[in-house]
Amino acid sequence: MNDGFVRRLAYYSSGFFVGIVLLIFIFSGKKTSCNYGLNARVINNLTQKKITLSPTIKEKFSHLNDSIIKKYVINGNVNFSKSDTQRDSCRLYHIDTNNKRIALQIENCKKAAIVVGYQIIN
Repeated sequence: MNDGFVRRLAYYSSGFFVGIVLLIFIFSGKKTSCNYGLNARVINNLTQKKITLSPTIKEKFSHLNDSIIKKYVINGNVNFSKSDTQRDSCRLYHIDTNNKRIALQIENCKKAAIVVGYQIIN
């Protein structure tokens, strides 16, 4: 009985190892991601689009650009209680940064993401 178990374990381990090696070769170099959570899907969708600033935000905060905003979005969390996801045209998402000092409001349209609100919280 012990010999049969060792043999089955060896077959299982060799198949498992071959499968892992195949997966590594298949997915290496590709930009694959597993965004199953709602927060991760929204952030991934926003970062893949061109992020622009609304004219009022450009006027008030001249130091902001799209790379800074993208960094805030990547390091932030979507606050769905403050977001308006039931809109037909462009959904409005409220994003809090991880240190809770900056809050963004971004309209997520089909081809672009527009920053309509920027707030520094003390």
